[in-house]
Amino acid sequence: MTEPLTIEEAQKRVDGWIKTVGVRYFSELTNMAILTEEVGELARIMARTYGDQSFKKSDLAKNLADEMADVLWVLICLANQTGVDLTDAFEKNMAKKNERDATRHLENPKLRQ
Repeated sequence: MTEPLTIEEAQKRVDGWIKTVGVRYFSELTNMAILTEEVGELARIMARTYGDQSFKKSDLAKNLADEMADVLWVLICLANQTGVDLTDAFEKNMAKKNERDATRHLENPKLRQ
């Protein structure tokens, strides 16, 4: 049985792929534009699967998990390019949310319906 993939390992694997198969990273600004494009593709599938829009023939071949992975890939590229340790960033973000939102959602009547 293989070990689960860590965020740190994902960052290393993306970096290794980029530096060999991908030749080099696109610029940070290009990757930000690509991330926006990938989020749009994910939104399109979500709107058609869970929202009120109907699928077009061109949407039928799209895969929700694959679109999410595309978003993750480009986000990892941006983290690598800008020196962000996503594991550390995620841990700090969770701590922030746990402090800030300790009772906020529990006290929200809109969530209790």
